[in-house]
Amino acid sequence: MRLTQGAFSFLPDLTDEQIVKQLQYAINKGWAISVEWTDDPHPRNAYWDMWGLPLFGIKDAAAIMFEVNACRKAKPACYVKIQCFDNTRTIESCALSFLVQRPSSNEPGFSLSRTEGRNRTVNYTINSYSCQKPEGSRY
Repeated sequence: MRLTQGAFSFLPDLTDEQIVKQLQYAINKGWAISVEWTDDPHPRNAYWDMWGLPLFGIKDAAAIMFEVNACRKAKPACYVKIQCFDNTRTIESCALSFLVQRPSSNEPGFSLSRTEGRNRTVNYTINSYSCQKPEGSRY
């Protein structure tokens, strides 16, 4: 199962050249950029671990690619994404988000658990297969 989070997630993985073009677009818009990673990409896991500090005022996409590549090297079995934030309305809102790395092994996906409660109420829960193993050994 292929994880589909963020922009471009239904397309083939972006090349480094395409990532640089997207980063340059974000820089031209004046957006703040951050690199984030996780080993648990559950749809409700909105808070990934940040790699370093947010990159405010960076004018060169190569500097951001340096951070992306450092994160890729340190976390080869994790998901890595770019987040671009627009603060033009005095709030930090995510304007662009896309994956730049997936684990090299098969993505484990999710299961749907169904339970029946009182008065024939049906509840559904999404469980990530990655959470069945301890952190650090999920892939």
